[in-house]
Amino acid sequence: MLSMTRISIHDLVAFLLEIAALAVLCWWGFAQDAGVAGRVALGIGAPLAAAVLWGLFAAPRARVKAPLPGVLVVKALVFGSAAAALYGLGHGLLGLAFAVVAAVNTAIVTVERRKNERHESAG
Repeated sequence: MLSMTRISIHDLVAFLLEIAALAVLCWWGFAQDAGVAGRVALGIGAPLAAAVLWGLFAAPRARVKAPLPGVLVVKALVFGSAAAALYGLGHGLLGLAFAVVAAVNTAIVTVERRKNERHESAG
């Protein structure tokens, strides 16, 4: 039997935050004063490292089924890096706003998913 997963607005916001984090890390990398090779390495490497970490540990269908604290650590690293990158790019308030929205939305999505998992296992 096929299971239809309901996607909430918070899931959509989470996805947009993830994409924004990758874009900010790319922007940060290419903005560094590191020569062309350094900027390319950072501009591609930083978001690539974040995407690999996310895909391995934090994605809904992650390769490694980490316990919830581990998943939250990875999310904090990726979102925190993006917030720090915004600060480093001279957009401190935007970085703070990004961090707050990411933290609040992550908390909401985590609670929603745990509630749904309990509901599905009970029924």
